[in-house]
Amino acid sequence: MNDRARQVAAALTISSAAIAGIAFFEGYRAMAYRDVGGIPTIGYGETKGVRMGDTTTPERALVRLQESATEHVKGMVKCIKVPITQGELDAYASFTYNVGVGAFCSSTLNKKLNSGDYAGACKELLKWTMAGGKIFPGLIKRRQEEYVRCIGG
Repeated sequence: MNDRARQVAAALTISSAAIAGIAFFEGYRAMAYRDVGGIPTIGYGETKGVRMGDTTTPERALVRLQESATEHVKGMVKCIKVPITQGELDAYASFTYNVGVGAFCSSTLNKKLNSGDYAGACKELLKWTMAGGKIFPGLIKRRQEEYVRCIGG
């Protein structure tokens, strides 16, 4: 990958394509439900401030997804010390939306990224396929898509 395509992470914003990808993989639910970890979730995978019994519309859920994904990116980029590409940012944003800023920042993925091992960092995405102690085919597919975006495919 051409290093000139890399920028300081804080100078980048999540793309519309990445938002659409997150929405696709999260799926939409109008009524709050408990995810595999037992956390109340609504809309396109939103957990912040959600209570069982809450409802939403697709339009409100999409606005909330955009806001939440942007907040996840802000937290994530504070942990990135090297320049990255838009594709890397989008892949890591999808990943971080799914696992959380804390998990991203403390991950081997982030350690590899900050050491300049860009390919190794992208490859780490493929290891995160479990939720609630079980492997999920949907997470395998999501991580493969994130990996392709990350490596510039």
